[in-house]
Amino acid sequence: MKPWIHLDSAQMPDDGGELRLMRRDTEFSIMAGPIELMNSRLSGSEEALATLTWERLSGRAAPRVLIGGLGMGFTLRAALAVLPGDARVTVAELVPAVVAWARGPLAGVFSGCLDDPRVTIREGDVGPLIGARQAAWDAILLDVDNGPEGLTRRANDALYDLAGLARTRAALTRGGVVAVWSSAPDEGFTRRMRRSGLLTEVLRVPARKGGRGARHVIWIGTNGGR
Repeated sequence: MKPWIHLDSAQMPDDGGELRLMRRDTEFSIMAGPIELMNSRLSGSEEALATLTWERLSGRAAPRVLIGGLGMGFTLRAALAVLPGDARVTVAELVPAVVAWARGPLAGVFSGCLDDPRVTIREGDVGPLIGARQAAWDAILLDVDNGPEGLTRRANDALYDLAGLARTRAALTRGGVVAVWSSAPDEGFTRRMRRSGLLTEVLRVPARKGGRGARHVIWIGTNGGR
């Protein structure tokens, strides 16, 4: 088996540690310490984050979508594949190097999706974008950590506590959807989603296309209005 090659490193804000971009032949991995955050061969659940969300939006016109976390672009590419031509997609990425990797060594993985005219990239925390305006987004897709319990950055916890979920619900249009990705179940987060007033589904989805192997968790919360 060919060895992994270390291509680049990036420091996360707020003493969040270091991200490392690795390559083995045509396979890429982004690591945080010994933990693999994403792999170019495992895209099924990240893609489902987008497709499951759109299924619940009833094909509304000119949807406004906010994606928290660029990663390897799996969610973004899947969203662009199903969203209409008048959609507007904003992607917030906290680590500028991840955006640089998308246009550099990971360009083949991204397949030009950053150049889609529907896409705007914002380098920074997704939290302020959520809190900026009420009823601003038809969908908010969050994949900013390994799940609701902050692994790479403790400040991410503020997205997933009750106050953070209240801000997210306020930022959604009536019938809008928030979708949250996680590598593992979290019953406490499920309870918080329901307490926040979001109509909540908890789905187990394959990490790999084809349905074999490990499964990840996606929470879907629909804003029924106030």
